[in-house]
Parts: sequence; C-alpha cells; structure tokens
Amino acid sequence: MRAVSAPMDAAKSLLFLLSVLEVCAAVNLCCYWPCQNKGVCVNVGLEGYECDCTHTGYHGVNCTVPYFWTRVYTVLKPSPAFVHYLLTHYKWMWDIINKISFLRDNLMRLVLTVRSNLIPSPPTYNSDYNYLTWEGYSNVTYFTRLLPPVPKDCPTPAGTKGYKTRPNATKLAEEFLLRRSFIPDPQGTNLMFAFFAQHFTHQFFRTNFDRGPGFTKALGHGVDLSHVYGESLERQHHLRLFKDGKLKFQVVNGEVYPPSVKDSSVRMKYPKTVPAERQLAVGHELFGLIPGLLMYATLWLREHNRVCDILKEEHPTWSDEQLFQTTRLILIGETIKIVIEDYVQHLSGYHFSMQFNPELLFKEQFQYRNRIAVEFNHLYHWHPLMPDTFRVKDHDYNYADFLFNPSILLDEGVDTLLESFTVQSAGRIGGGRNINKHVLSVAINVIEHERQLRLQPLNEYRKWFGLVPYKSFQELTGETEIAARLEELYGDIDAMEFFPGLLLETPYKDGIFGESIVEMGAPFSLKGLLGNPICSPFYWKPSTFGGQTGFDIVKSATLQKLVCLNTKGCPQVAFHVSSNIGSESKEGRESPKSEF
Repeated sequence: MRAVSAPMDAAKSLLFLLSVLEVCAAVNLCCYWPCQNKGVCVNVGLEGYECDCTHTGYHGVNCTVPYFWTRVYTVLKPSPAFVHYLLTHYKWMWDIINKISFLRDNLMRLVLTVRSNLIPSPPTYNSDYNYLTWEGYSNVTYFTRLLPPVPKDCPTPAGTKGYKTRPNATKLAEEFLLRRSFIPDPQGTNLMFAFFAQHFTHQFFRTNFDRGPGFTKALGHGVDLSHVYGESLERQHHLRLFKDGKLKFQVVNGEVYPPSVKDSSVRMKYPKTVPAERQLAVGHELFGLIPGLLMYATLWLREHNRVCDILKEEHPTWSDEQLFQTTRLILIGETIKIVIEDYVQHLSGYHFSMQFNPELLFKEQFQYRNRIAVEFNHLYHWHPLMPDTFRVKDHDYNYADFLFNPSILLDEGVDTLLESFTVQSAGRIGGGRNINKHVLSVAINVIEHERQLRLQPLNEYRKWFGLVPYKSFQELTGETEIAARLEELYGDIDAMEFFPGLLLETPYKDGIFGESIVEMGAPFSLKGLLGNPICSPFYWKPSTFGGQTGFDIVKSATLQKLVCLNTKGCPQVAFHVSSNIGSESKEGRESPKSEF
C-alpha cells in the first residue's frame, strides 16, 4: 500500500505546487507597486519582477536603500507642510525678502527648478501603454501621463488593494461631492478668479471625446491662446479682420465686442433659443456657455487690437500678417505674466512675491517643451468654485438664466460684469460636498474617465511628488463620518481614487484646498508656463515682440492693467473679494494708442 500511496501523494503535491505556481503566475507582481522612490517595475519571467532604480538615488531590490548623499538630502530637506507654513506666515520677513532682489531672484529660481524638475521632460507615458514607447513621446494627440496606467491584469482596479468593484460614480459624487450649502473659499477667492481659471485652462484642457478621454484636441499643449485665436488655421482666419493685424469685432452700445457668428462664419455651440445677432464668435466654440468667459474673451479681443495699433504706429511698413503674429506673441507673454504674478500668487496664499522672469532659468538645465498630462487635466476640475447663483448688479441669475445668455454681457457691459464678479465669493475647492447640482455631472464624468484611463490611486501620486502617503481615510479627510463611509466603499486607503481623493482631502487652514493639489498642481503649472517657447533665450528678447515697446508691454502686464486699458471706467479688479469696486484706478492709464 505504501508503494502505491507514495506516488499518489507525490502526484497530489505536484498538482498542488502547479496550482500555486499558476495562481502566482496569474498575478502581475507589479500590481503590488513594489518599486519605491520612483523606481520602475519590470516583469521578469512568469512570476518575477525587477525594480529599475536608475537615477532615483536609491538601490536595493525595491529601491528602498538610499545612497549616502540621498540620505543627507532627505534629512536636510524640509517637508512640504513646513515649507507651505513658512511661505504663508511671517509676513514681516517676506516683506523684507521681497525688497532684496538678490534674495528674491534666487528663491524664485529655486521654486521654479524644484517644482519643474518633478515633471518628466521629455514626456514618458500615455494612456495606451504602461511602459515607455516612442509613441508616448511623439504622438501629441495624446495627453501624456505622469504615472503609467494600472496594468489590466491586476486583481483590483487599484492594483491589489481595495475591492474588485468600485462604488457607482454617480452615487459617489452625490454622497461626497454634491453641495449641501455653499461653502465660500476662506482665502476670499472670487468669480473673477473662477472665470479666469476656466477661460485660461480651456486653451490646453481640450479632451477629444470622439477618440477617448486620453486624447486631446489642443495639440499645442500649453499657452498658445488658441481659445482667443482658434485651434485651427481655418478658425483663426474666420476671426481675423486681415487689416492691420486685427481681429474682427462689432460695436454695441459704443463698445467693442466679439463679432457675431453670422458675420464671422465661425462655428459656435449655442442653443437655438439664443438670437442669431447675439451669438458671439470667439476662439473656443463653447465659450458662449458662460457670460464670464465671453467677458474675458472680449477683454483679450480689445487688447489684441489695441496692441496692433501700437505696433502699427511703430512699424508702419509691417504687413497685416507680421502685426498679427507679433501681437499674438505679446499677448501670450502678457497671459503668462498675469497667471504667475496675479493668478498663481493669489492661489498660493504665499507672502513671497512670485515673479515672471524667464532669465532666471537661462543657466539651468531646462527644456522648453511642454506636454499636458491627463492627471493635470483631472486635477484642475475645480467646479466647487461655482456659486449657487450669479449676481450681476442687483440681480441674481440662476443657472438656467445665466448659461448661454450673452445678452447679460452685451446689455450690462464689461465694466459691470467685472465689478460684479470681483465682489462675489467663489466656493472652496477642497473638503468635499461643495459642487452645485447643475455642474455635478462634470465631476461624475471625471470619475468615470479616470476609471477608463486606469489612473493609479491617490497615494501612488503622493509618493511621486515626495508626499507621505495617507495611512487612513480619517487622515485624508480630517474627520470621521465621511472617512468611515469611504472605508466601507473602498476597503483600503491605498485604493482611494485620484480625483475624488483630491476633492475630499482636508484643506489647509484658511486654504482653498489641501496639500495634494498644491504640491501636484504647482509643478505641472510652472513647468507648463516657463516651458513656453517665448521663455527661452532665443525668444525672450525685444525683437520677438516688435522691439522694446512690445517687450515692455509683456513685462509690465497685470490683471488690473489689462482691465484699465480696455474698459471705460477702469474698475478695480482682483482675484480676491474686494470692497473697492467703483473707484477709478490710474494704473495702466497711459495713452493706449488705440482707435477704441
């Protein structure tokens, strides 16, 4: 009997061993995210993996053993939380530093290099490959990816953590993101900021949904003002006057506005309820949606034609084409300066004064090429900014009356909208439960697209940006009720999704959002802004902008100046709620050299 049973036991053992090996082989070990400190996981054989630790400063099986100088750097490097606290406190110290150009320049250079170096350049992944490919680098119809997609053969959508099925996107948004009551931003952010954010970012956040959420229509991948001039040459030509470099316009109530659709033959998306003569034509086909976007489109149209007049006076022999092209470069420069020194300055809450000075990077290793990442696109869905109603003068518009209503702009005028949007508070972005029901569908779509694109969990992105991964849902949210529900739905903090996690993260004290959006958004933003060609040594000089006069227009640009030079009353504006509305500002009131 023993002679018979021994082979049978051996056969059973062999079958068991083969079944174990089969299970192990079926699990992609890279789904466990074993490689730390930006190490790259590579499958080896049927059941193995290797971590490529090259250029990480670490070695070992999982890239966890630091080299000597990495250890020294890690010990000396202050935490992001400490740096943020330092920059948002001790105003007296920053007032001194801001006045000492040597200190300010070197600190600004440090901010730019440290932030920008977190973004791979050249780009690495796209949504179709979780390994490096030439396609990922060269095919600009894709958004790039900071981290590769979660492998399709992983046990769970987050790799190995959490449940195999994620909570329904609609129910998730309704429970955790839908507004109960309006929560104003404690930093005082206003609707001027909210509409600027939409207007500015939609030149490069243009998902090509016909191809899928991993693709973009914005092939320029940066600040090119395609939302002003159109994303194609054909659209641009329909918007141009072809005289003195100018854009087409119409005069309504004595003021300049974008031309009508019928007078420009530009395709816009308006409902049939909007009268034909009130359908304004601008660079982006969807900007007729919101009067706040048309307001900014009108300001930039006026600024373009104003600058054309200045260049025409200085260069009477220039062709229409040269006037147009040079003016576009000037407006790109103005936009970047306003974004850094007004927009990012407000958003950061820093006492340190940000400055736009491309020359600070001329001696650094810096690549002047940018690719928009899908993670940046998702991170920037800041719809909690939107209020419950829009107050213009003494009238509150609900969403039904406000959207697709260019008559508000044409009847009330740019000055009135500027004043109204400056004094109305925008909502807080972080902390959850602050998206108005009329725009909640956008958040639901982002969650669904994120899952389709197989974005890695929030904690994997925190690791990439040098942040400590969250250990619990309570640590993420800063409270217990929401944390407990998230625990029920996800099962593990390492399974928390990227976009919902960003919006549910507890905000900084008196801040508009939390640590993750600050530390992830700033590198994408600054790399994209300073990676623009006009910031390179070959472009950043007077001749690029038609001479010193054009160069000075770029270097002196501010939000207030943009408004003052292109409105009648020069209302006081800012990206924070102001009580000074109605007073006349003298900033920017030099002779504008414009026919307007």
